[in-house]
Amino acid sequence: MSTTLENLNWRYATKKFDADKKISSQDLDTILKAIQLSPSSYGLQPYHILVITDEALRKELQPASWNQSQIVDASHLLVFAAKSEFGSELIDDYLQNVVDTRGVNPENLKGYGDFMKSKLLDLPNNIKTTWTSRQAYIAAQSAMLAAAELKIDTCPMEGFEPAKYDEILGLKDKGLTSVVVLTVGYRSEEDDTQNYPKVRKSNKELFTHI
Repeated sequence: MSTTLENLNWRYATKKFDADKKISSQDLDTILKAIQLSPSSYGLQPYHILVITDEALRKELQPASWNQSQIVDASHLLVFAAKSEFGSELIDDYLQNVVDTRGVNPENLKGYGDFMKSKLLDLPNNIKTTWTSRQAYIAAQSAMLAAAELKIDTCPMEGFEPAKYDEILGLKDKGLTSVVVLTVGYRSEEDDTQNYPKVRKSNKELFTHI
């Protein structure tokens, strides 16, 4: 646990990346594996992650990202896109994956599938998007923790225009909407932010023991 706390204390929202330093394919795979293994409600993983290295595309996205330099300077740009639309296929595909992975009888999962459908399918679209977005944020946190363990820097970003991202990346046609951006790479020595003491609420302010 001490290592976890050390990693959390080490990481910060990197404001300036070293554009010349790139993440190895092995380390990238580790971060993506952490996203794949991230918990999600019912295990449904109602999101998709775009891993963007294309320089021209990132330059196109930068104006829709408040012109922040991290978008183009970081080694990789991860866009977490939540499902904005879904029907029974989301649950049916998950159940089929359970059958294929665990070798269980599909009939044994029918009750669970019906339960999930009763809780999710009749929700208004805006509530569905809120729910899927929350799941995407959990996955982004898993990526940040894995990166910190590798001493790879990240910056989670909400400072962008989702509608423009969706248009540029063609997400709407896929029933997806961008909800959070994660830039991943290595901090620049010129980023003074890395030297700032962390500012957090005290335990007394933050926690209530009942």
